[in-house]
Amino acid sequence: MLSETMTNAINDQIKWELYSGYMYLSMSAYFSDLGLNGFAHWMRLQGQEELEHAMKFYDFVLERGGKITLQAVDAPPNAWQSPLDAFEETLKHEQLVTSRINDLVNMAIDERDHATNIFLQWFVTEQVEEEASVGEAVDKLKLVGEGGEGLFMIDKEMGMRTMSAAEAA
Repeated sequence: MLSETMTNAINDQIKWELYSGYMYLSMSAYFSDLGLNGFAHWMRLQGQEELEHAMKFYDFVLERGGKITLQAVDAPPNAWQSPLDAFEETLKHEQLVTSRINDLVNMAIDERDHATNIFLQWFVTEQVEEEASVGEAVDKLKLVGEGGEGLFMIDKEMGMRTMSAAEAA
């Protein structure tokens, strides 16, 4: 069974995962408004992935006999200065999520909650991938600058993203 402290912390993380999904959906709309449908597609899939993360936490709490307490989710921003600005915010956000996951791992270790620690290792690995993926997009956007041709090439590449079987599960 989960401790009350761990249950509360995971419930808070569910809120953060839902916020992440909401933020990426907002970014998807922003990119659609710019006519950058590849970026919009990438962010929409990213949002779906974050909602799946929230459900992984949700199901884990229930499996471990904890109580789900859903919290209010703040409204995300809906405009950015540029595609680069949006992805830099995404990277900063993913770094925050990584910090939060690490805090949960530390809590699980402190509480000697081995099951939760093992469960969280998937998220530790996932965050390494998230930061790398977003960091690569930031690097490419910095490389091309505000130029249209390079931006459209990256947009086309982003539109090719698919959900892996693991992401869809």
